[in-house]
Amino acid sequence: MVFGTFDNLHPGHLNYFWQARRFGAKGIELDNVELIIIVARDKNVLQIKGKLPHQKERIRVAKVREALRLANWSGRAVLGSPSNQWLVLKKYQPQIVALGYDQRTDIKKLKEVLAGAGLFCKIKRLKSYHPEKYKSSYCRG
Repeated sequence: MVFGTFDNLHPGHLNYFWQARRFGAKGIELDNVELIIIVARDKNVLQIKGKLPHQKERIRVAKVREALRLANWSGRAVLGSPSNQWLVLKKYQPQIVALGYDQRTDIKKLKEVLAGAGLFCKIKRLKSYHPEKYKSSYCRG
């Protein structure tokens, strides 16, 4: 499972998905990995980042779904909960939560939420992919 805004979907986001899939495939066939991509709601982005994304949430989730389809990867892209960003953990029960290199996630809180839901999945911080070039704030169209 990965989380993000995915505003102006770009190669850095695609690499993030690719890394998450590869990490999730340790010990199993890559084709058997289901990537669950949680796209942040507009109101949550505003709350966390202090500004709205360039693209509306429905456009962002549609672009992520199209990227999955074009890559022929097993997975789904869904909008997060508008009221509780952690509800998707209980719903999808991931084995791994992959975080982007620049995500400001409270790891301690994440572990508490996972444990409270009876989930003891791995948390993996993924590497950046040309952050000087591929960052949504640089890729606004």
